[in-house]
Amino acid sequence: MRTLLFALLLTGLVVTTTALAGNGSPINTGSANVLTVAVYGDAPYGTSPTDTAQFEASPAFIDSINGDPKVDLVLQVGDIHSGSQYCTAAYDSDVFDLWTRFKDPLVYTPGDNEWSDCHKVKEGGGAFNKTTHQIDYVLDGSGNPVDYAKGNPVANLELVRSIFFAEPGVSLGGRKKQLLSQATSGDPAFPSDAKYVENVIWEQSKVLFVVINLPGGSNNDQDVWYGAPTETTEQTTERTERTGADLRWLDQAFATAQDTGAAAVVIQAQADMWDPEKGAAHQAGYEPFVQSVASHALAFGKPVLMLNGDSHVYLSDNPLTPANPIHPGYNVPNFHRIVVHGSTSPLEWLKLTVDPRANAPAGDTAIGPFSWERIIPNP
Repeated sequence: MRTLLFALLLTGLVVTTTALAGNGSPINTGSANVLTVAVYGDAPYGTSPTDTAQFEASPAFIDSINGDPKVDLVLQVGDIHSGSQYCTAAYDSDVFDLWTRFKDPLVYTPGDNEWSDCHKVKEGGGAFNKTTHQIDYVLDGSGNPVDYAKGNPVANLELVRSIFFAEPGVSLGGRKKQLLSQATSGDPAFPSDAKYVENVIWEQSKVLFVVINLPGGSNNDQDVWYGAPTETTEQTTERTERTGADLRWLDQAFATAQDTGAAAVVIQAQADMWDPEKGAAHQAGYEPFVQSVASHALAFGKPVLMLNGDSHVYLSDNPLTPANPIHPGYNVPNFHRIVVHGSTSPLEWLKLTVDPRANAPAGDTAIGPFSWERIIPNP
């Protein structure tokens, strides 16, 4: 029944998203055109709450993407400010306004810095006081909390949704693209999945794209909020519900890819699940996702490309190998992932080409229908 329902959703018989004239169905199995995608993330960053240099450089950066006549789609893999900047409604709105400059559809997944890490002191949240057993919030000169909702992660995720995902199943950017959103097309057996408007699926150029809200930095939201001795029920519920929704959305995506005969799958998420910075123990919270991606990729048997940000430094590799020290024991030769470079100036983007007729061997700059190159507009 679940497969039948989702099949109906995909064929448009039950889709509840608003149809967009001229943009077609989210699942376009007839498209075999070469697709060029601009991918970036971890930008604009600042070294402090008052550092606006990258934000001010962003219009020219966006124009560099707009100026490439081959680009048809833009993906932003999360983090719209650094871990040293505050979480405010005004800033989020400024980024939304900035992104209206993109002429092509823009698909964005939230990063940890704009919601799950907002509780941290450096981001304007607060710190648990061991003497008073209360939270000492970061205050402005008038004695008011600097962060939206005092840095509460759940409230800040809702803020991000209200600004960037106000219309479920519709992309950002200039030309709007219709997407399949979990908010309207999820499994009705799990009603809480309807909260995840940011989780989307679409298919074009014989490739199935799936986006999940998977924050990096905070170990899939397992760093205790405000540094308190134990996590709250709210934090536990957030992680549990989102993890379940994400895993079910991956299930749906790969089932759809199999049903439609897709040539490949692209997974867009923020977290670098193999980031060695804090060691394997701190990455353990991502194990269910690694296991899901690995098992689905093996069963799919065709190229699976993952795009993520989070760790900032460009990397092209296959971490699903037996010797990987973070999540060892996997062997998935048809998987590849790219960490999109971010955080530093000058800003850069990844030019990803999807050619359904190509079948490149796995390498540093290509696999199956995918090939890519780094673009630095103003080095």
